[in-house]
Amino acid sequence: MFVPNEPKFFCSPPNPPDAIEKSVNIPIELYESERGKYFIGYADNLTLGNGTSAWARLYNPCHSGVNLYVNVWTVTEVSDSPFRAQFWFNATPPGTPTDSPLVTPSNTAYRPIPKPKVKLQLASNVTGEPVGGVKAFVRRGEPTTTVVETENGKLIFPPGGSFLVFLSLLENVTAPADGRIAFGWWEEPIQTFP
Repeated sequence: MFVPNEPKFFCSPPNPPDAIEKSVNIPIELYESERGKYFIGYADNLTLGNGTSAWARLYNPCHSGVNLYVNVWTVTEVSDSPFRAQFWFNATPPGTPTDSPLVTPSNTAYRPIPKPKVKLQLASNVTGEPVGGVKAFVRRGEPTTTVVETENGKLIFPPGGSFLVFLSLLENVTAPADGRIAFGWWEEPIQTFP
């Protein structure tokens, strides 16, 4: 029965379950790992001090056919002195690079296991500074700490490019120091357009 001056409420029926759209969002790292394109690795036992430095880099060889996407980096220094980490884009570091064997795909379910085109290289007890390229940013760390940053793939390097972490001590320390640098990255084939 209708009662005058009583508010009227209208309700719509609920959506049937089939009408609801489902959406799943996954982190880019998981997506790239599922595709077998995400890699992790580190440079261990980097030695520096007494006026020398150490470095590690992700180097994208000239004929790799892929772009390098840096996702995460960590710097761990285990000396008793504060340290500085310089981050260089496309620079030539001092010393002779050595390829790190400590690299693996994050998805080990693939057969055969994916192999990265990008090289993780390192050098210890070097003198001098990197040349060329751009010193993009600098971080400082305290003894026995880890400095870490997630870049979410926004640092992108084509073939011939590199992402270099250059370690040195902040004070004139005579004792040697040890450090470690780790990276997470993925690689995408370069697309060519007609």
